[in-house]
Amino acid sequence: MANWRAFTDKTIWKHVAIIISSIIVLLIITFALMQVYTLHGQGKPVPDFTGLTETQLQHLIKSNNLRYNIIDSVHLDNVPKGVVVEQVPKPGEKVKKNRRLFFTINAWTKEQVIIPRVIDLSLRDAKVMVESFGLTVGELIYIPSEFTNLVLGQHLNGKPVEPGIMVPRGTRVDLIVGRGLSNETTAVPNLIEMKLPEARRVTQSVYLNIGSTIYDQSVVTSTDSLKAFIWKQNPPSKKGFTKRLGASIDVWLTNDSSLLKPITIEDHIEDILKLESTQTPKPSIEDELF
Repeated sequence: MANWRAFTDKTIWKHVAIIISSIIVLLIITFALMQVYTLHGQGKPVPDFTGLTETQLQHLIKSNNLRYNIIDSVHLDNVPKGVVVEQVPKPGEKVKKNRRLFFTINAWTKEQVIIPRVIDLSLRDAKVMVESFGLTVGELIYIPSEFTNLVLGQHLNGKPVEPGIMVPRGTRVDLIVGRGLSNETTAVPNLIEMKLPEARRVTQSVYLNIGSTIYDQSVVTSTDSLKAFIWKQNPPSKKGFTKRLGASIDVWLTNDSSLLKPITIEDHIEDILKLESTQTPKPSIEDELF
């Protein structure tokens, strides 16, 4: 009986050892096959698709055995239309073939916003509201009125515009403003060395407008125009030079810093005569409204 019990115990442990060994071998084979099937550690870095349009990125997607979806669009003014601005996974991350990438592109069209109603608001409040809606204040057109600096109308491209319509973000809205019943004037600000957007803000702060904008030969491209600064203005910012509310200041822009030199009164008088000889008179806003 003792011999039989010893034989039985040895047989049991032998089978247990065989089973455990078989399981271990099976697991090793399974993991090895999984690594081969999933190409473990053989992923390729994701290319950088930023700045490419959908047409441009398709060849790169195909050559890297990838797939893609455009999942969102944004509105960025300083980025070309239709290009990729964000991607998931990020550039440089390793992925396997047939992985799907997700792109966010810059929209082809500008974001549309609503024109608010600013009639009967003070000019200060109207400016704040227009800008809060993503628009910009264009020309300030002053007309006789018993109220000073009260917005009496809003125009788009020279015509009255109703509030609530949709326009591209950044659109300029002209405001019809009361100047009172007197011929009130304001001092002419110094715009020299300012870029055009800053000059517009400064002139509007004293109830004036930017008139003619004249670029010299140093301004060729749109990038040049963004960098250009004012080197001359008409009328000049000197003691005694005032303009009626809503009047315009003509400016000359350049990228040539050597032009920043003192401008004499005679220079401005010559500029005035040149402009008057080349421009044809046009009806005033008072003539059109009354």
